Amino acid sequence: MEVKNFAAWDYVVFAALFIISSGIGVFFAIKERKKATSREFLVGGRQMSCGPVALSLTASFMSAVTVLGAPSEVYRFGASFTLFFIAYTFVIIFTSELFLPVFYRSGITSTYEYLQLRFNKGVRYAATVIYIVQTILYTGVVVYAPALALNQVTGFDLWGSVFATGIVCTFYCTLGGLKAVVWTDAFQMVVMIVGFLTVLIQGSAQAGGFHNVLEQSTNGSRLHIIDFDVDPLRRHTFWTISVGGTFTWLGIYGVNQSTIQRCISCKTEKHAKLALYFNLVGLWIILVCAVFSGLIMYVYFKDCDPWTSGIISAPDQLMPYFVMEIFATMPGLPGLFVACAFSGTLSTVAASINALATVTFEDFVKSCFPHLSDKLSTWISKGLCILFGVMCTSMAVAASFMGSVVQAALSIHGMCGGPMLGLFTLGIVFPFVNWKGALGGLLTGITLAFWVAIGAFIYPAPASKTWPLPLSTNQCVPSNATELVPPALSSRPAIADSWYSISYLYYSAVGCLGCIAAGVIISFLTGHQSGKDIQPMLIRPVCNLFCFWSKEYKTLCWCGVQHDRGTEQETLENGSTWKQGTESVLQNGLRRESLVHSPGYDPKDKSYDNVAFEKITHF
Repeated sequence: MEVKNFAAWDYVVFAALFIISSGIGVFFAIKERKKATSREFLVGGRQMSCGPVALSLTASFMSAVTVLGAPSEVYRFGASFTLFFIAYTFVIIFTSELFLPVFYRSGITSTYEYLQLRFNKGVRYAATVIYIVQTILYTGVVVYAPALALNQVTGFDLWGSVFATGIVCTFYCTLGGLKAVVWTDAFQMVVMIVGFLTVLIQGSAQAGGFHNVLEQSTNGSRLHIIDFDVDPLRRHTFWTISVGGTFTWLGIYGVNQSTIQRCISCKTEKHAKLALYFNLVGLWIILVCAVFSGLIMYVYFKDCDPWTSGIISAPDQLMPYFVMEIFATMPGLPGLFVACAFSGTLSTVAASINALATVTFEDFVKSCFPHLSDKLSTWISKGLCILFGVMCTSMAVAASFMGSVVQAALSIHGMCGGPMLGLFTLGIVFPFVNWKGALGGLLTGITLAFWVAIGAFIYPAPASKTWPLPLSTNQCVPSNATELVPPALSSRPAIADSWYSISYLYYSAVGCLGCIAAGVIISFLTGHQSGKDIQPMLIRPVCNLFCFWSKEYKTLCWCGVQHDRGTEQETLENGSTWKQGTESVLQNGLRRESLVHSPGYDPKDKSYDNVAFEKITHF
């Protein structure tokens, strides 16, 4: 394809993004220089408000994968992508009402601390290692995606762009810590919205107006959104997106360190929940922008598909190519769109680097060296940010071989995030599960998820399940490009057309449900966990929703956990806090721990303040 280079104003707009992002890091490094503790650096002193945290959450997970990949998905497969609004809604509800209260009230910094409190060190370390691998892989994808966009629209060196992104992210993350990450994300969220809006306004104008976009999209079968086909092999249906998408994104939101870390940085639990619900609105807005961008792009290219005709070499180049077409005579706006794509990347990578540094410091460094000074702890945290910045940037090289950025990103989360979701669900919802069941369930879930995902990579699903909707090249200038044909499916084992062909959105569900089933079975076979050894605050009283009419059934469902002391319901009714005693012993096979809980409940605000909690761990 012919590369259309940036004008001077494009470079100005694009450079401004990097300068302002770096400036925020420098500002917080100077502002917080007298608060040189790892607590301030990693969780912002737990004094953040809901507004910037909500914007940060949205920006981090609506990355360049969404900016570039989602419109391409809609362009090729139709607007069924809209159904993700159902998945997002369920995810936020489950996260805020099931997982967040447990993590927040525990006073933990790393989500994997919970696993040691509930099970033991072995489960905690296994989960931490899996999270680190998952995050580095995913971050590689979101670094590569905007670099590819920049390469296609400006001719810049691809890998030079990758390393420039990594350097800027690492710079402001290392200097300013979580506060810099959150406020930079808030700024980048605004850039993403403005970038999308410029594309929507100019694109719809050149496509004949909004009404014409809807009419042409309907004629091209792009608005056939709801398909109730229950076939799990179909790539996108109502069920694969709403059910499979919920499992996938719940693994990203509900138990992911990057999300929970910013939630527990809020000054109260109420602020943390509000941040999640405001974030849901942001997710809906970005989703709508991405879907309509894809529809407008389809109408614009409906008579000459640049992908099928060979003008571009990959579907993920559609959006940047479209932007350069509609803004050909408007210098500065192409730069704004590329800044939009890079905003998603910078926010995601910075959040990932900060989360990786946090879990490594809390789960490994502090375990080995429990008496580090505040100054040394802060410098170690900064060093870990630099280390993971280098690793995440380098991982982008592998992302260039992963194909579609959306499918690659969600597949990675499904393979690792699903089993992790199952593990935390075992701990929070099933009081009788012991550490052997938890570890066995995790390994089972990982095995199942990787089995199906790797099998699908080796043996792609049949074209009938994944082939895009019709795309025309009738009015394209003749080229020597060959027409795309479905891949040959010869020499395939029988399992390739069933198990390996399952929709990529079900990878997380496979891993999660496999983990839960194996964990429950192993726990019964090895002797279930005694409820008396478990702190009530580590278990969420979900069973109360189903047996609220009977105290006897409540006792049975809590499996011996002293639910009459410290439940959420009694806490709220009495306006008191959990008072478990200063030497309550958790005895889970490998070690003993005690928790000391200071008052953290504010009856006036009806919310918990995790600043009040202090954890003392005996190894």
